[in-house]
Amino acid sequence: MPGPIEDRLRLLRATKTHLSPIYGTITGPCERLNELLDRTTDRLPIAIVRDEEGVEHRMWAIEGEEDVSPWLAGESILIADGHHRYATALAYRDERRTAEGPGPWDRILALVVDAGTEEVAVLPYHRIQIGGDRPTGGRPVPGLAQALSAADDLRLRYGTVTKDEGTVVYRIHSLRGEPPTVLALHEQLLDRVAPGDALRFTHVAADADAAVRDGSAIAAYLLPGTTPGRVRAVVQQGGRLPRKSTFFWPKPRTGMILMPVDDPIDP
Repeated sequence: MPGPIEDRLRLLRATKTHLSPIYGTITGPCERLNELLDRTTDRLPIAIVRDEEGVEHRMWAIEGEEDVSPWLAGESILIADGHHRYATALAYRDERRTAEGPGPWDRILALVVDAGTEEVAVLPYHRIQIGGDRPTGGRPVPGLAQALSAADDLRLRYGTVTKDEGTVVYRIHSLRGEPPTVLALHEQLLDRVAPGDALRFTHVAADADAAVRDGSAIAAYLLPGTTPGRVRAVVQQGGRLPRKSTFFWPKPRTGMILMPVDDPIDP
């Protein structure tokens, strides 16, 4: 069992509580769900929290006991963020089922977004390369801003930052095939030139740039964002995205809603 999952499993055993939701999307649109949410958000929220990044989180309680699950019976949920939390919940569920049979541990706390109704931002994780072979080729551009603006998921274009004889150089590169660019980049380049533990990840382009400038990295790869539809297409075709491929934003605030595992939940 991977280390992050084992750590989370120990925490779940100790607290018997889901502390943070997984973030999932459905294709949608689901008009009945959209109407329910519109009616609900016409009222004042029951809680408003502003986090340290300035993101405002607002929470409403849905009145009544209307069962929304039949509305989504034909949908599948794409886990956008929280894969380790989901794997942890499955491991915990298996433990409890073995000892006690079915129960509330068969459920997980989740935020599900209708991508057919709401525009879901899928931001990139840029790659910082600390070992392996440096990238070559590409078309030079003047600076970081130009490299970022030229990155294009549909056209499979990405930027790189390297140092040539002490001078920081920015370039634009193109890949072949279909988006998302991050998958094509790994398949066509990174899995070969930066194997093993040679990559670090950040969603802040300036941090990737700084790592090359201060000499802690030999290259940075500046990636474009993508769309939930392109991510879903990879999964539906049986593919898997590389780790740290997408940064869904904004994220639900950890601890704003808690789900005790031992509380009974009506199906």
